[in-house]
Amino acid sequence: MIYLITILSVTTLMLMMLLTLISILISKKMSLDREKSSPFECGFSPKNSARLPFSLQFFIITLMFLIFDVEITLIIPIIITIKMNNMLTMISVMVIFMMVLILGLLHEWNHWLI
Repeated sequence: MIYLITILSVTTLMLMMLLTLISILISKKMSLDREKSSPFECGFSPKNSARLPFSLQFFIITLMFLIFDVEITLIIPIIITIKMNNMLTMISVMVIFMMVLILGLLHEWNHWLI
């Protein structure tokens, strides 16, 4: 089993490096010309900076969305485990995972992070 995992890992790594090398060779060469890297505004210099500050509250909301989105994605394998013979194991795993998800949501809600 470990032998198979090692072979798959090495093959995946080699394929990844090969595809990266091919994309570098095929892609257009990017020059670091100042005119080409500046924003285009009909020949005029930009009035303001393109970097605007944003509220940290929105950043926290974004992080919470990503965390819970990943957790929801992890629930999908629970659907696959429905076909397991041991129903008690499947139900216990599902209950534990949902408890962690709900407790995390309640913690964030109580501390006004959402």
